[in-house]
Amino acid sequence: MPQWKEITTHQEWQAVLEKSCERPVLLFKHSTRCPISANAWSEFQSYLNGAPDENTEYIMVKVIESRDVSNQIAHDLNVVHQSPQIILIRNKKAVWDASHWNITQDAIRQAIH
Repeated sequence: MPQWKEITTHQEWQAVLEKSCERPVLLFKHSTRCPISANAWSEFQSYLNGAPDENTEYIMVKVIESRDVSNQIAHDLNVVHQSPQIILIRNKKAVWDASHWNITQDAIRQAIH
């Protein structure tokens, strides 16, 4: 079963962005102080505990603790920052994103498959 990995540095983000040329990356931007984000995180975890796509890389960044990395992600992908937010990345481009209550395991499943 795929596991998620937290990134905290610009170097880790650049490595993730490069990896998106080899396989899809699903990136979750998480606010540890927000109850809506806690719900979205639960949906993300439920997706991973179900039947997740084995070929996708799963990444999480905490938007408060790693704000500069979170801002760089928004800039590099040309996606307006929101929190919580989930972004599917292929070939260094955001191909799908959702935020707040739109982050559900069903939405994730449909976006990846």
